[in-house]
Amino acid sequence: MQNVKGTYDFFGDEQELRTAVQSTLREVFELYGFRGMDTAILNELELLTAKYAGGDEIQKEIYKLSDQGERRLGLRYDLTIPFSKVVAWNPGIELPFRRYEFGKVFRDGPVKRGRLREFLQCDVDVTGAPGEETEAELMLLAAEAFKRLNIPITIKWNNRLFLGELLNRMGVPDSETSSVMLTLDKLEKIGPENVLGELGEKGIGGSTIEAIGRLLGARERPTFEQAAASYDLETSLGARQVRSLQNLLSQVGLNETCEFDLFLSRGLSFYTGTVYEIFDATGSFSSSLGGGGRYDAIIGKLAGREDLDYPTVGLSFGMESIMAHLRERESALQRQPAAPLAAVIPIGVSATADALRTAALLRAEGIRASLDTSGRKLKRSLGSASAAGARFAILIGEEEREQGKVLLKDMANQTERLADVEEAIYIVSKYM
Repeated sequence: MQNVKGTYDFFGDEQELRTAVQSTLREVFELYGFRGMDTAILNELELLTAKYAGGDEIQKEIYKLSDQGERRLGLRYDLTIPFSKVVAWNPGIELPFRRYEFGKVFRDGPVKRGRLREFLQCDVDVTGAPGEETEAELMLLAAEAFKRLNIPITIKWNNRLFLGELLNRMGVPDSETSSVMLTLDKLEKIGPENVLGELGEKGIGGSTIEAIGRLLGARERPTFEQAAASYDLETSLGARQVRSLQNLLSQVGLNETCEFDLFLSRGLSFYTGTVYEIFDATGSFSSSLGGGGRYDAIIGKLAGREDLDYPTVGLSFGMESIMAHLRERESALQRQPAAPLAAVIPIGVSATADALRTAALLRAEGIRASLDTSGRKLKRSLGSASAAGARFAILIGEEEREQGKVLLKDMANQTERLADVEEAIYIVSKYM
């Protein structure tokens, strides 16, 4: 027997590092005023496959199942749709609403480095906040989080509305815009020739493919200004949104971190404006470390109000990609687990209850304490405590119990003394 392909169990140093990364992200999320949420893993399949959800590509990867009542269900493939559901179905939520969530998601897709079938996402979302300031704030949040993780990043960004306007000028009909964007989003993975070939297979006209090919084949990727000028889009709504965000990024000092990418669209079809993706700035790790964007239409549609937009922006951190990146930096996995300051060791079965109480009193004072009830010889228990990094050992045997004392051993100084439990706790606490 073995784990299902694309799923893993985490323990030891790996889990220590995962916990540390999540703690760092949580600190940043709360620093920026986000509050925690926990949404359902199991959902009605109708919700996950709705036309305004993830689109055709992601529907192929949904894990589908049915319950004993023959209801059609599915496992969530991201945290965005469940979040949107919560806002749509709880109209009393005060806007703007800011949440973060850590949760497992599931995709029945190809397995590769940084891409699993069961993986953890770490998301922040803001709904009820129109304007490019929200996108800029989430980019600042990303920059702060990866700075704390000691990972230099580049945030590539684009605007799907502007890209759609550009494609329309090239001859792509509205009905094919999302499909063409999906192909363009594969540019870094499959290269220009294969992108153009796939567009041909989709029935895109020859003149349109030629126009797209000229942009893809340019020696340097066209800038926003060049693309807007070439197709007379300087005053379009998408162009105004791009220019607004450009100005904000410049004003908050993110010009060096953020890079406009004309062909970035991200795979999920629900994005309506700005999209962004996070990459390792050194180029040593090619997979995306996170991404997100604006999706103003989903919540209104889930609420049965297709005419109503809920301005919403999200950002997702790819935990598995971050971990895969950190594994390549050997020092990252050489973290030592937090050592107990004191090891409580009962000598004999009769002292077990006293040892439990003593350990509980230490922990109540915030002192990290281990409890050894293995029944091993004392020398081995002391050796294990020392190897785990404990400074003190607190021994409780029959003699100590009769005196109402404990034997406190300072293993660094090789000294020991009888002491009341309260006195022992006071001495240990000075080394916290």
